[in-house]
Amino acid sequence: MKIIVAGLPKTGTKTMNAALTLLGFEVYDWLENFWYFGDEWKKQIRQGCKIYDLRQMYENVDVVMDTPCDEYWQEIWEAFPDVKVILTTRDDKSWFRSLWQHFDQARSDFVNRLISALTYSGLKAQQHFIMTHGRFVSVGSWPLFRIKTHNEESLCRMKSKHERQVKKVVPKKQLLVYHVKDGWGPLCDFLNVAVPITPFPHKNKGASLMVEWRKENPIMQRLQKELIVTLVCLFAFLTFGIFLAFM
Repeated sequence: MKIIVAGLPKTGTKTMNAALTLLGFEVYDWLENFWYFGDEWKKQIRQGCKIYDLRQMYENVDVVMDTPCDEYWQEIWEAFPDVKVILTTRDDKSWFRSLWQHFDQARSDFVNRLISALTYSGLKAQQHFIMTHGRFVSVGSWPLFRIKTHNEESLCRMKSKHERQVKKVVPKKQLLVYHVKDGWGPLCDFLNVAVPITPFPHKNKGASLMVEWRKENPIMQRLQKELIVTLVCLFAFLTFGIFLAFM
């Protein structure tokens, strides 16, 4: 473990993911945390985080970010006390607006809703989402999984409290408070790496995460394939049922 990105979702974490990946780090974001450690996180959250287990989970991973790692960043930091911590941040109003747009897109994304409702892995992902995003939203039951964002005032208070705690706990030499608009300079200085020739990335503009994930993320692509197989099986089953009904 080398880096914990302790910033909350919608503070530029997907841009940070892309930037750290370009710098050669292996990043575990929300999908990776679910896909590879979903069962472990279910146990950790329900039974209480154990430092030894977190060390076993992430000892060979370079970077962790997003839920549930941003909520349990301090426990992860206690498991890896020598790592660097990046606190991504942005102003409260634009953060809440981006957060609302993100969940609004999740509500309206038809493919995502089909994956969540009709596939085994998608259903597990949705359960993991419900378990790890309770700070931000309330989610209805299967098969609709209606999402309702919590109110702006309470969420902004939670964000401020979270950021104060990170700044209080992490020694200054290990902490970078970072705005993604600042680009490569402060990030590369903090990590002691050369500034790449590649332009600094900007991801998830206008809450475009679902579209970007389906194009780029191998885990999301596997979930889409699972949806296709499910739909084909359902179509075959219905066709066979209709055939039998008219025999």
